[in-house]
Amino acid sequence: MRLPGGLWRHRDFVWLWSSQTVSQFGSQISQLALPLVAILVLGESAFRVALLGVVEFLPFLLLALPAGVWVDRLRRRPILVASDILRAVALASIPIAYWLDALTIWQLYVVGFVVGIGTVFFDVAYQSYLPALVAREELTEGNSKLEVSRSAAQLGGPGAAGLLIGILTAPVAVVADAISFVVSAVLIGRIRTFEPEPVVEDRRSLVSELREGLSYVIRHPYIRGMAASVAIFNFFGNVGGAILLVYAVRELGLSAAAIGFALALGNIGFLAGALVAKRVESVLGVGRTIVASMALSAPGMLLIPLAPRDFAVPFIVGSGLIVGFAVVLYNVTAISLMQAITPDRLLGRMNASRRFLVWGVIPLGGLVGGALASTVGLRPTLFVGAIGASLAVLPLLFSPVRSLERVPELEEPETSPPVGPPQSASSASASNAQA
Repeated sequence: MRLPGGLWRHRDFVWLWSSQTVSQFGSQISQLALPLVAILVLGESAFRVALLGVVEFLPFLLLALPAGVWVDRLRRRPILVASDILRAVALASIPIAYWLDALTIWQLYVVGFVVGIGTVFFDVAYQSYLPALVAREELTEGNSKLEVSRSAAQLGGPGAAGLLIGILTAPVAVVADAISFVVSAVLIGRIRTFEPEPVVEDRRSLVSELREGLSYVIRHPYIRGMAASVAIFNFFGNVGGAILLVYAVRELGLSAAAIGFALALGNIGFLAGALVAKRVESVLGVGRTIVASMALSAPGMLLIPLAPRDFAVPFIVGSGLIVGFAVVLYNVTAISLMQAITPDRLLGRMNASRRFLVWGVIPLGGLVGGALASTVGLRPTLFVGAIGASLAVLPLLFSPVRSLERVPELEEPETSPPVGPPQSASSASASNAQA
């Protein structure tokens, strides 16, 4: 039932929102600190630094599909809590090893992989859990509010992370992220909405259920087009993103504090996108919002390799403003659409299959980025990433999602995922690194 005053009066949603906010702020520290440990403390090459990002996203390629099956078989809240604790323990090992003078790049790889495992299960369960907490007509509002907290973390987090790293050193600063995951687990534990055990009338094999979820994503014309688009964007985005910090430190000569400051200002774009997403969707319609935001994402990436060494920060800020605004606008609209049109029994597998396709390419992009940087150089690699990402809008232009005006009503399939787009009860033309 929809509450008056919006989701701020929904107690359990507020606990979920609070947990996400805390962990997002903590994660900003590790996202800056871990590569800087490899660059500044261990003195690793551009390829090895890029490989750090690869191993963190590798679990999406290896484990996302089976994770979706388990999320549909089990209650989702305990999965969220366990994932937070796993990530906290893994991250806490870094400052311990640093104090013992035993820290190596290989430990960073192991920690990145374990954190990636926790992130796979958390993200699949998290996006499947939200529709159980709020009404379907509140999904856009819920995703917008969650994106606001993520955007606020991206706005304030890098600057705070840069200062914290400058004071404590990068390995020690990781402690803050470990603590944030513990706090997140405690807050999720306070959610009281009853979550029934998933009803599975005919428990099939893991492979059979996995295949059903992947088939749903590939065959659904709306979700298929969006998944293809985001996969292209994420692959090429990480070709450049994997070596961005190496470029900022070694080519542009920026300190950790300067990088954090530039990223923080650029991340105002994320906050702006989250705040206006619902309004833009109501004006443009769901389909045009999705297409327009994807088309806007890639051009902003070109500002990074175009940045002059003596005037780099404004270019980095401008890139962040454009890309951040477009990415969040896309994520809020597209994720709300997919959550609304997918039956609950398939939510976990839909999210996992989509993540397998759109995040599984991220480590591949990182490998290509690291290899290109080692051969043609850092700046040309950034150009390849930005130009390639501009192709991501093409699958949307050839998809029926472009004509959606509003989110359609849910239609539960009786035996198999739909071959055609679901139709609204009132109208035949009713109407997310991206998520």
